[in-house]
Amino acid sequence: MPQDVLFDIPFDTPVSPHLEYARERHLRWVWERGLVRSEAGFEEYRSWDLSEAAARTYPHASADDMVVLMNWFSLAFLFDDQFDAGRPDRAERIAEVARELIATPLRPAGTPPRVVCPITLAWVEVWAGLAEGMSLTWQTRFAASWGRFLVAHCEEVDLAARGLEGTLGLAAYTGFRRRTVGIHHSIDAGERSRRFEVPPAAMAHPLMERMRDLAADTIGFMNDIHSFERERRRGDGHNLIAVLHRELGCSWQEAAEEAYRMTAGCLDEYMELEARVPVMCEELGLDAGQRERVWMGVEAIRGWINGNYEWALTTGRYAAAKEGPVATAELAGRGSVDDLLTV
Repeated sequence: MPQDVLFDIPFDTPVSPHLEYARERHLRWVWERGLVRSEAGFEEYRSWDLSEAAARTYPHASADDMVVLMNWFSLAFLFDDQFDAGRPDRAERIAEVARELIATPLRPAGTPPRVVCPITLAWVEVWAGLAEGMSLTWQTRFAASWGRFLVAHCEEVDLAARGLEGTLGLAAYTGFRRRTVGIHHSIDAGERSRRFEVPPAAMAHPLMERMRDLAADTIGFMNDIHSFERERRRGDGHNLIAVLHRELGCSWQEAAEEAYRMTAGCLDEYMELEARVPVMCEELGLDAGQRERVWMGVEAIRGWINGNYEWALTTGRYAAAKEGPVATAELAGRGSVDDLLTV
């Protein structure tokens, strides 16, 4: 399935005017913090253009906040690429680092990590910036979403290390993918990007919860479609198309078409629920200021659906054709040229 598969998203979202300013500072930060350790790794990272992804998903952030968000954005992607299928023992180190990443938001800001490597050191710094000015309620919600994502990532790595990644059925996979895609904490960060918080009553409402889940499904399935060629090359079975191909016993093309239909269905349901947000606000008795913050929360979801989609069409991360050290690493079962889990 080619990377340039198009979806009909019924809304547009802006792009941050601070993209170039923040990109320059972010790339320097990534190199200085040792999050890339070789020229090949740095060039591969640049080709992903995560800076554009952040600028599209958090378009309302200030210039300096955009740098913080870009720095944070890099950590999950770089950590995700550390698994080496040729070294099952690597799963234990990934789990150890993940536990440290989960614990960081639960400690006083700036507490040095107990497990030391480039990713944990960078996360301590980034979390201090993300948490600044946000309530304990928001920090706790973000930490819970972040923790669920990292636990799911470790489960995915463990399944692959034991050769069981291709055993999940469709129902199990879709629920699992909702956690591994990491969208809930990413939407939470949308509040930090504009320094507001969705009223707790609205955040806990079943309508908002379902909208966030549907956004995660939509984005996760879109990513699966756009990244399929790359993941197939790596032998990665954690992909909706691969699951459908196996479970339905159909061709790759038919599996891709079904994945597209499932994704479009999630987006359609999301739009139906979004239209009911004013009724939810009325039901909760929210005042004008609270309703504005709810709509800003909806905009954060929209920014992720459309912003991630627009970025995925052009990013080098999902490019099917790779050469040199990157291709060698991926064929060996690794997603990364550089080892970021050791000092």
